[in-house]
Amino acid sequence: MKSLHLCLLLGLLGAAACQSASEYAEDADDAVYALVDQRRAELFAAEGGFEIEPDPDSLRQRILRGEVEGGVRFDLVTCLQIAAENNREYQSRKESLYLAAMNVTLERWQLGWRPTLTGDAAIDGIGSAADTQSASLGFQVRKILGTGAEVVGGIGLSMFKVVGGGSPSTTSDIGLAITQPLLRGSGSRIVYEPLTQAERDLIYEVRSFERYRRSFAVDVTTRMLRLLEQADSIRNEELNVENLQLLRERNEALAEAGRTSDIEVDQARQDEVRSQNRLVVSRAQLQASYDAFLLFLGLPIDTPIDVDLAELDRLYEDGLTSVDFDEATVLRFAHANRLDYMTSLDQVSDAERKTLVAAEALRTGLDLRAGFDLTSKDGKPLQFDLDDAAWEVGLGFDLPVDRLPERNLYRASLINLEAAQRDAEQFSDSITADLRSELRNTVTARESFEIQNFSARLAERRVESAQLNLQAGRASTRDILEAQQDLLDSRNLVTGALVEFWLARLQLYRDMELIEVDEDGIRFERQRIDEMIAEDAATEELDA
Repeated sequence: MKSLHLCLLLGLLGAAACQSASEYAEDADDAVYALVDQRRAELFAAEGGFEIEPDPDSLRQRILRGEVEGGVRFDLVTCLQIAAENNREYQSRKESLYLAAMNVTLERWQLGWRPTLTGDAAIDGIGSAADTQSASLGFQVRKILGTGAEVVGGIGLSMFKVVGGGSPSTTSDIGLAITQPLLRGSGSRIVYEPLTQAERDLIYEVRSFERYRRSFAVDVTTRMLRLLEQADSIRNEELNVENLQLLRERNEALAEAGRTSDIEVDQARQDEVRSQNRLVVSRAQLQASYDAFLLFLGLPIDTPIDVDLAELDRLYEDGLTSVDFDEATVLRFAHANRLDYMTSLDQVSDAERKTLVAAEALRTGLDLRAGFDLTSKDGKPLQFDLDDAAWEVGLGFDLPVDRLPERNLYRASLINLEAAQRDAEQFSDSITADLRSELRNTVTARESFEIQNFSARLAERRVESAQLNLQAGRASTRDILEAQQDLLDSRNLVTGALVEFWLARLQLYRDMELIEVDEDGIRFERQRIDEMIAEDAATEELDA
């Protein structure tokens, strides 16, 4: 009975050592977060802090709890932070990265020492009478070596007793088995291929997530600037309504004095009404844009929002820095630094490795087997006699008589390799085409801003001149109305051209992989391309 008690005690200890589901989840988080932070630090010198758990104190949660009073004032940095906290697609991309890292932990586990502890206890009988009692406890460890060998070792303890009989029958056993592939499946290249691919998939996902973060930041900035553009047009329209109201009141006073006609009064009033109508429509459109923006950010749709037009003023203050890179420099830098293009090239290498693995499956299987098993004497579970050990050494083979599935997989791997090469080539061409277009758009947008800005200055002078001529009796109300409408259009066009330039340059830098995103917003990494240009110049001097 002591052996039975020992088995049951060990089984209970093993059960007590089991973790709860939440503890297993925490263990997974610790391993995955460490992996992700390590890869991000290696690839981008990014600091840690990656997590997939939603922030319980995010802006959305605080709004839902009623902790935020009044409207939310948005600037670009705030929008980026809110979007990263609440946007649903952003959260999905973080989870994809998490799953890729978790797959690495699985593949590492598959190649590590894998222990198992199992036990069993039972009472058998017929009717109301018990006949026998039995218990067993087994510990086994398994390991796959770099050569492809699989090592399995174990130790077990078992007890059998007839109820009402004498002492229980207690035995223990020790065993070790090794299987070493000699042909198919041997070698570290084949053994470590799943782990190699998982590690590379994690790198791809880290790159993809970083690329997504940058594209996401550009998307947030684009939406924000479009809102600012709409808000600025409303500000311009409000100013236009005020000017038209003053003109209408002036004309009404002059008409009462008999110094102007009712036609000119009605002209001013009609343009004032038109401007008020445009203002009402524009405000409704801006509110619809706010709703769409809040949905994109992941905030409640009824959240009061207030955009900061000072952001637009800062764009004016920063000016329009010209893009002074030539096309060849832009293309070469992008092809050397684009994260998604790096992945497409690496996937060609993946396809090449897969053809080697598929070819390996066509080889003859030849395995060397060796093992032994030793059982203790009955009633003496800790005493073993090596003379009683059972052992085996043998060879097993599997000739490639019928390998149609393997043949098809190999042929498919060759096709996939060619497809991966074509995809990489096409991706390179698409990068070239996109960057050429974006470079032209940036140059065009800058020139357009200069033209529209000059046109706006002319419109301002025209309004001033028309007002002076009206006071001197040398201009009509229609002249003032046309001049003010042109000024309104010019101001809106200037803002639109400014936004178009900033967005065109931002998209160009994004697709050159020349931006970084951190807690301070978007940064242009201009020094990186300057360093490349300097290195090229130094190389040319050495060659000369």
